[in-house]
Amino acid sequence: MNTKLFSLARSGHRLMATGATYLQHPVLLVVRLYWGWSFFQTGKGKLMTHSDVTEFFTSLGIPLPGLNAWVAGATECFGGLLLLAGLASRLTTVPLMITMIVAYLTADMEAVKSIFSDPDKFTEATPFLFLFASVIIFLFGPGALSLDRLIAWLVSRKSEPEPNTSTTFAQQGSHAGALAGQ
Repeated sequence: MNTKLFSLARSGHRLMATGATYLQHPVLLVVRLYWGWSFFQTGKGKLMTHSDVTEFFTSLGIPLPGLNAWVAGATECFGGLLLLAGLASRLTTVPLMITMIVAYLTADMEAVKSIFSDPDKFTEATPFLFLFASVIIFLFGPGALSLDRLIAWLVSRKSEPEPNTSTTFAQQGSHAGALAGQ
């Protein structure tokens, strides 16, 4: 009875793990598309309202607020587009994560200070889900449905040696003679 129960549990676990593995790439695609679009929208908003963002950054005490408004807006806007396409995904997430950490440390410092005493405050802050999505793509990659994967596949095909299908006349003749002698 115990071995049957153990065998059933092991089979159930294996089935669940296999199913979860098949879902990994579609889930990564959804994360990339949703958060890539969200980054693009917020970055575009910063670029389109640069003077307002500069004023906000000034109120937070961020040095060189005008320049940093351009940098944050461009990072989010173009980083979001790269995430949407799944191009240079892991590399793209690095500046996005840095931008979100800076956003936490400047605009949501109260949430950072209460990370252990009131974790909900930290997870409900605006940068949290942006940062979390960036970390997921950084750790697990963009998934199979991405330009990164397509480029890797194309590069691997070019680096594989092509099979040598050309034979010399002498090789053909010796092969034919060997067959005739059998």
